[in-house]
Amino acid sequence: VQLQASGGGLVQAGGSLRLSCVASGRTFRSYGMGWFRQAPGKEREFVAAMPRRDSSTYYADSVKGRFTASRDNAKNTVYLQMNSLKPEDTAVYYCAADWRGIAEITLPLSYDYWGQGTQVTVSS
Repeated sequence: VQLQASGGGLVQAGGSLRLSCVASGRTFRSYGMGWFRQAPGKEREFVAAMPRRDSSTYYADSVKGRFTASRDNAKNTVYLQMNSLKPEDTAVYYCAADWRGIAEITLPLSYDYWGQGTQVTVSS
């Protein structure tokens, strides 16, 4: 599967952005999907996940209550709605797909396919 992320940009603190990630392939609904981010000089970190095993959505504590992940299987697309953005949210955001159903959804190694990333910059 190929993933194409978009929707990043420059926004002031307190603003909102919605990221999209379109996947190729006809088996999209069989994949668990995740969002990660990576700031300069830091490791890639978990943001949100919609795993294969259930219909729940999981979030990192740092974004809980501000970010909402969702998916539209008919459009082969996942979304990340980001509200109340903070300067510390500045990073390249990546979508990822999990085919194997690995339990550790917060780990980048659990994902098989990655999008190219989209830059989100939040100014203070």
